Amino acid sequence: MSGHVDEATGSGRPGEAGGGYFGELAVLLAEAGTPADRVRATLDDLAGYLAESGGAPEEEFGPVAELARELAVPPAPPAGPAAGARTWRWTADLFHDVKMLNEYGAQGWEVDRVDAKGLFVSVRDPEHPQQWEYRRELVPPGRRQSLLDLLAPDGWEPCGTWVRFEYFKRPKAASVGPAAELAAPPQAPGRSLFFSPKFYALVAATLVLAAVALVSLLRSAGEELTGSEGGLDTVLGLLTGAAVGALVPMVLLWLAARRRDRRR
Repeated sequence: MSGHVDEATGSGRPGEAGGGYFGELAVLLAEAGTPADRVRATLDDLAGYLAESGGAPEEEFGPVAELARELAVPPAPPAGPAAGARTWRWTADLFHDVKMLNEYGAQGWEVDRVDAKGLFVSVRDPEHPQQWEYRRELVPPGRRQSLLDLLAPDGWEPCGTWVRFEYFKRPKAASVGPAAELAAPPQAPGRSLFFSPKFYALVAATLVLAAVALVSLLRSAGEELTGSEGGLDTVLGLLTGAAVGALVPMVLLWLAARRRDRRR
């Protein structure tokens, strides 16, 4: 946008409308604990809008004190788990990991890191649990820092890496304010594995394809060695039985997951 706000004072350039309004807004936002970079970005956006509309700031945005209350972003909680925080390790497949992260983030679970086993190491403050929101990004080689710089102004901070995926978190207070604190969060889940029906279906399909490829390979090899198919009937029967035996448990798990998802 075309507007510009002085980084030190928050006021507009000399002659620009709203300089005093923006200066007071900058002070109020800083007193409310809003990070300095977020204050600068907010004021630049407002100044740009005002330059395009040509109106007065009070007419466009209302009283400065009310606008400051709406825009104020409380500072993020200190890094690291709070003393006495409950720790919970869990994982989910890539089909719905972000969905599960946000679901449990809304229950006050903050991801501290992703451990060597690929588990989300989550903590929850027992005294003042806060809601969290999450996102996942695919990080191209050599582009991690540029991605961090891109997301940081909106309050996103990295909380774990798995292969080429980077997970980010931010306190939900950034968007909903004090309402992000939970008065009575639910108990910790009693399980740590959350696999979606799509994941079970993918595993089942992979097993079937692997069994078919193995049978075809052995048939071709047997025909080359014996010149006939008759000697392979017993071996192929055993392999087919083994493939079906491996597939049945996966199908049952998939059906159980579907029933569980319907009850959620």
